[in-house]
Amino acid sequence: METKYLKINSADNVVVAISNLKIGEIIQDGDTSIVLKDDVPAGHKVTLKDFAEGEDVIKYGYPIGHVRHSVEAGKWINENQIQTNLSGLLEYTYNPVKVELDIPQKNLTFKGYRRKNGEVGIRNEVWIIPTVGCVNGIVNQLAANLRQETGGEGVDAIVAFPHNYGCSQLGDDHENTKKILRDMVKHPNAGAVLVVGLGCENNQPDVFREFIGEYDEERVKFMISQKVEGDEVEAGMKILREIYAKAKEDKREDVPLSELRVGLKCGGSDGFSGITANPLLGMFSDFLVAQGGTSVLTEVPEMFGAETILMDRCRTKELFDQTVSLINDFKEYFLSHGEPVGENPSPGNKAGGISTLEDKALGCTQKCGKAYVDGVMAYGDRLQVKGLNLLSAPGNDLVASTALASCGCHIVLFTTGRGTPFGTFVPTMKISTNSNLAKNKPMWIDFNAGVIVENEPMEKTCERFIDYIIRVASGEQVNNEKKDYREISIFKNGVTL
Repeated sequence: METKYLKINSADNVVVAISNLKIGEIIQDGDTSIVLKDDVPAGHKVTLKDFAEGEDVIKYGYPIGHVRHSVEAGKWINENQIQTNLSGLLEYTYNPVKVELDIPQKNLTFKGYRRKNGEVGIRNEVWIIPTVGCVNGIVNQLAANLRQETGGEGVDAIVAFPHNYGCSQLGDDHENTKKILRDMVKHPNAGAVLVVGLGCENNQPDVFREFIGEYDEERVKFMISQKVEGDEVEAGMKILREIYAKAKEDKREDVPLSELRVGLKCGGSDGFSGITANPLLGMFSDFLVAQGGTSVLTEVPEMFGAETILMDRCRTKELFDQTVSLINDFKEYFLSHGEPVGENPSPGNKAGGISTLEDKALGCTQKCGKAYVDGVMAYGDRLQVKGLNLLSAPGNDLVASTALASCGCHIVLFTTGRGTPFGTFVPTMKISTNSNLAKNKPMWIDFNAGVIVENEPMEKTCERFIDYIIRVASGEQVNNEKKDYREISIFKNGVTL
């Protein structure tokens, strides 16, 4: 029989419509029969009881807010009826829980590139990175010329990454730009990198070179355009030919799955996100961590309302304290700009059935499964420990995905109920929460998790997903790569001169 609605947790006082429901249909909750008093769109919530004004709405077993006014059983309930419980800064207590994944070692491998410093990449690409937006035109031309000249033979891609920063920035903004660009230069998915500067920017190329620290000087080169006598494009091409020749000789080899690092991200979420795609990523994340690999969860504002779940899973008190700072620092950021901590989700989220930030957060945090938190990173930091890590970054899709890639993730796993074409500078895999999206946007969606509510067991879906991840890590392109949708975006918070 077709599943038309789902009660996610036995403690919930709402159900989620799996398909569009019509007024007069019956919802069965145990021995109680409830007659629908509204038409309810798929992904949206239906009340299982009469709510008094101010009473909490429970979904995923946790409050997602309270009702603004009394609501009868059998009603469609959304952001118009539900008010967030979130407010300002909170005091938190460490209540550690014991985690046992009980997932066997599979000894799986993928075919990656082993770099000189021991790191592993899943792509072997030539990247051209500007230190400042003023040379965006030059880096774009260089990439186009090298692609035309070589056809990209022997490498996975030749890509320029223009951006708008590097000049007229102060304080944290300047540091953020330096960190993200440094992390790109050192990313193992790049087999060769040309860094192109102008010469007069705040992000001085010579200073930036020192900031990077150790790097492979045979594969990473610098060009300061103002110091080139004559045609900087031809000068850049000479350098590119040299480093391209080295990169194209690289070959894939068998690498243990323990070397794989994935970023966990969602955007354009809907009411199915916390039922299908996000729990699927959680199951995969636990599997990868159990194999000795690494997953990274970010989008700190989308942890608000579910943060204590993560805090209690911190392996140590020190990690708990770092997670508290992660959360409260971002709340301070909101408050310092006069913005409420519990602002409602985006219009797309609301249309998809998500009513409050807690509603979104409890769905979002399912992406990281049940593993211990083993690391907490500031924005722009690079991965230091394996296992599940938390990373400071906003909810903005491109900013957060860039941050995940920058910390060292090989792939960004991106769940979506609404769909999006974008990609950052590593493969950005789109996992649909519902089958309609996968059917309508096959040029965007790489994997359909919507089958989970169509009676495919999640365990079976996860097996297929693991196989697909390994194929992608071994070179199979995802849609953003096929379409050449590759961009970066850097977090900005301060003054521009």
